[in-house]
Amino acid sequence: MIFATVGTQLPFDRLVRALDQWASHNSREEIFAQIGQAEYIPENLEWERTIPVDVFRSKLEQCHVVVAHAGMGTIISAAELGKSVVVVPRRADLGEHRNDHQIATANQLRHLNGLAVADDSERLMQLLDETPRTRSETANSPGFDVSDTLITRVRSFAGLEAS
Repeated sequence: MIFATVGTQLPFDRLVRALDQWASHNSREEIFAQIGQAEYIPENLEWERTIPVDVFRSKLEQCHVVVAHAGMGTIISAAELGKSVVVVPRRADLGEHRNDHQIATANQLRHLNGLAVADDSERLMQLLDETPRTRSETANSPGFDVSDTLITRVRSFAGLEAS
């Protein structure tokens, strides 16, 4: 399963639309998306606007890849579970955020094993085409591999409590 999340602050139609378009050509792949206040409503995947924390955690545990905005909470949670992550940073010039801090965050994380950055919809679709489809394929591919020390430091820097 692919689990996508856009966070709760602002709509992110570009990500939701691209994921829905990819899903229209990949019907065998289970996809669940938390779409927030998106105006675009997906037709080819399961979605909810918001989900409770326990459902969020369950989806993270079940998935083989996480597609997300460059929100540190999601990235850290995925890292703790060793999940592969595709980050799609929000862009201020497209009205997706107030500034480009998500681009800066994504650029700082690009080098991490198991994390890929999709700067546009075409790259997102390419990365999704390359992701493993089964648990056996996933077991042989590197998940998001970061040290516990890095996770602790990032949590502290971001003001997030350890879980």
